[in-house]
Amino acid sequence: MQFFYWLMFLIVIAVAIFAIQNSAAPLITIKFLIWKLETSLVYTVLGSIGLGILFTLLFWIPRALRASFRAKRSGHEIPSTYTRVGENK
Repeated sequence: MQFFYWLMFLIVIAVAIFAIQNSAAPLITIKFLIWKLETSLVYTVLGSIGLGILFTLLFWIPRALRASFRAKRSGHEIPSTYTRVGENK
């Protein structure tokens, strides 16, 4: 799990460096059907990354919650080994 955190940290640093280096980039035009939007390349890339993260979370969170509920219902939950002082087993 710690590897995942380091990987995410490196990706965030790479995106920040990209944004800083391309802050003076000329405007680009994004066309979709009848919409036309002129924006900076940096905002386009950062928005795409943000939307990708958002969509990933929107699809991942319900799946993780279902798996968690399923594990609790089937009794596969790891029993707690912690006991309070003075509590009998």
